[in-house]
Amino acid sequence: MNMDLKTAVIQYQFAERAKSELIVCSQLVSALGGFQKTEQGGGRRMLVLILEAIRSELEFARKTTERSEFRKAADLLSEAISMTESDHLDTAALRLGEAVTASTTVAQESWQVLHEHGIF
Repeated sequence: MNMDLKTAVIQYQFAERAKSELIVCSQLVSALGGFQKTEQGGGRRMLVLILEAIRSELEFARKTTERSEFRKAADLLSEAISMTESDHLDTAALRLGEAVTASTTVAQESWQVLHEHGIF
């Protein structure tokens, strides 16, 4: 891979942020299943808003970096939103895990360049 240092820093920052946010979302999706039935509706609505905000961030990362992995992560997040809305929380959590994997690919490639330049 031929990536300059500036590109590596930008991509690494976007990827690490995406990974962190997606992991938190996965935890929230898992927690929603444990809510009382009377709390699930409001919890689901709030969670979907959070997921949609993170999807927007992934789209911004894709536009800024032109990395297809961010597009894949956003698409997987869209699926997770749909699954959350239809109360298929296990499937939603799986899609979020796949989105983490897509973001990890960008982080790893960027980290390698940063490591080669003595940053890490």
